[in-house]
Amino acid sequence: MLVSVNRHTPDPRTPVIIGAAQVTDRTDDPTIARTALELMVDALRSAAIDAGAADCPTGLDVVAVVGGLWRYTDPARQVADRVGADAARTLLTGFSGHTPQALLSHLADEIAAGRLEAAAVLGGEANRSRIRAKRLGVEPRRDHDLGLEAAERFGEELEMSSEHERERGVLAPTTVYPVFETALRYARGETIPEHRARLGELWAGFNTVAVDNPHAVDRTPRTAAQIAGTDDGNRMIGFPYTRCMNANNTVDQASAVLIVSAERAAALGVPRDRWVFLHAATTAYDPPLITERADLHSSPAVRVAGRRALEMAGVGIDDVAHLDLYSCFPSAVQISSAELGIAHDRPLTVTGGLTFAGAPLNNYSGQAIAAMVQRLRDDPGWGFVHANGGYVTKHAFGVYGTEPPAAGFLRQDCQAEAETQPPRTADPGFTGTATIEGYSVVHDRDGAPEHALVALRTPGDARVWGTTTDATVLHAMTVDEHVGRSGELDPDGLVAV
Repeated sequence: MLVSVNRHTPDPRTPVIIGAAQVTDRTDDPTIARTALELMVDALRSAAIDAGAADCPTGLDVVAVVGGLWRYTDPARQVADRVGADAARTLLTGFSGHTPQALLSHLADEIAAGRLEAAAVLGGEANRSRIRAKRLGVEPRRDHDLGLEAAERFGEELEMSSEHERERGVLAPTTVYPVFETALRYARGETIPEHRARLGELWAGFNTVAVDNPHAVDRTPRTAAQIAGTDDGNRMIGFPYTRCMNANNTVDQASAVLIVSAERAAALGVPRDRWVFLHAATTAYDPPLITERADLHSSPAVRVAGRRALEMAGVGIDDVAHLDLYSCFPSAVQISSAELGIAHDRPLTVTGGLTFAGAPLNNYSGQAIAAMVQRLRDDPGWGFVHANGGYVTKHAFGVYGTEPPAAGFLRQDCQAEAETQPPRTADPGFTGTATIEGYSVVHDRDGAPEHALVALRTPGDARVWGTTTDATVLHAMTVDEHVGRSGELDPDGLVAV
């Protein structure tokens, strides 16, 4: 990689973020609400204004968009056409929450290698308006250009589950992440009341940040007790998670980040105090199938890749003032913070997290990176972003700073090092007595227990999944610890406890 001339004069090829913006719409009328494309266009124009170079989008070499729920075949081309970036190449990512950071890291590498000068990373959703339109029986505004050819793809598709896992209910994140949570609770030796109280305190810290974030979709102040309790509509969804502990994808949001070479930044006249540098970036994946993981409460990929990113940047986690740990559910935050040695007595987000700030699905970390840029300008130093896709599966990390990297931008794929242990064996045909290692009690919209998803270890130490709808067992699972107990699994996958 290229080396900076000195601390204040970076090498001309050094990638630098010059502009960042977030957009959040709150209109209740879906017939006038902006589309996801319009939100992304607005975010890109706002990022250019943020850089102090309103015309810079016309010189973009690449416009890249994080994949979403919409039907655009090449949204980056539609954005590029609207901002005058006629010569820009376009990219569209696969479907995964780690892609905003992975994509930005890739483009930074391309800039450092001299293969391009300027790029934009965009993402956005109009999911709130779409849901409201369906509820009201009206047509939302649409601007899909289905005549465009499919965009060039960046990244592979996300593998979520096996046939056995899907058959047993390993599907919705709102069901799966609580399974990790109960495994964490058991590993910590906590009682259910102790655990619920700690989760409330953890998520109250995210709420505090969201209250001060003008882009957050939910800025209502909440106490730890309110977050952990089930009053005022805060129903249980997947025990032990209440509604206030789940990701909120019902948003109309978008973000944009402009990354260019230091030479281009200087030519555009962007003031030096607007520059933020991506020092180091890493990626690593845990086994895509949960059944094959060593346990349900750790992540070798986070441990290896997160620590390596910090090492490459030459900074310790305690020296990083600003963090954004991916926060779709509390278990994700606890796993990453434990693997990286991050205490919970400090802010763990710059947005308020996916519950309170909101999450335009795969682009939450795009919002977080934009927020991190602004935070570092206000308080210069170091920032750290963790982006996660799947079920704590795909991980991308970025270390940001307000001074140029002495050794140039560094990027590493840590996959080989993360694969340090053989996968756990799956035994989908197992019947008989097995040990419960995690579970989730799924509740209906009235807050009543409906069924449980149960992960079990067989006598041969393989993993198998089961379910139960027994009302007595479901209630017991919410008041008494069931991890570590024995369960009898029948050929249909039903567990008797």
